[in-house]
Amino acid sequence: MITKKIGWIGCGNMGGAILRGALESGVLARENAMVYDVSAAAMEKAEEWGVALGADCADVCRNSDLILLAVKPQYTEQTLAQCGDALEGKALVSIVAGITAERLRGMCKGSPRILRTMPNAPAMVFEGAFALCSDNDLAAEEMAAAEELFESIGTVEQVSEHLIDAVCGLSGGGPAYVAMFIEAMADGGVKQGLPRAAAYRLAAQTCLGTAKMILDLDIHPGQLKDMVTSPGGTTIEGCEALEKGGMRGAVMECINVATEKSKRL
Repeated sequence: MITKKIGWIGCGNMGGAILRGALESGVLARENAMVYDVSAAAMEKAEEWGVALGADCADVCRNSDLILLAVKPQYTEQTLAQCGDALEGKALVSIVAGITAERLRGMCKGSPRILRTMPNAPAMVFEGAFALCSDNDLAAEEMAAAEELFESIGTVEQVSEHLIDAVCGLSGGGPAYVAMFIEAMADGGVKQGLPRAAAYRLAAQTCLGTAKMILDLDIHPGQLKDMVTSPGGTTIEGCEALEKGGMRGAVMECINVATEKSKRL
């Protein structure tokens, strides 16, 4: 259980998901959490969860050991300015996309220790994929607390900061790509006569179950493909169609262009 006090600056979809996951999993006690958000609705939601509400950004910083920065990129600089020197000596954990630790440090009046992270949307259903920058200056106990916090709603990988853009292209945008694949699978089923709602459920559950097999059974995706693909059967016909359509190359290029875009932000 996390014993440090953690403050949330921003409690929208992602920040709120992280807070709710930490509370519901029991890794963080309500009395050790504080929230400030400019949105009255977000503050009401946090109050319903039984956590303390900060008067402003600086108040959260003064009363927390770790501060989770969960605001949109365009509001980051003004938000950190509002923290003033209350960030001095604190640990700042950022889930803000596209802003490096160096840029964050330049926006701060104080000298916080900084951990940059990259979450993704499935954190909202406690199945997130989080990348934490291994090259950070958090103290060991602060890093352990951050890992425990994110592990309460997903899986955690540590990567060097120069790879965060690749993470953005892969798992950051991944839910959109997977959703497109599910939609395309369902469209194919509808074309063959399946009801639309049933096709969506079958396609989505198939992707969910396939991912679970790869993770839980620790098997290579190619091995799973071979398990399902019988000689001369229906699946190999479908695999051939995907290969002819250039699926692998298209997916790889998708990750490439998304990564390059992240680098330009």
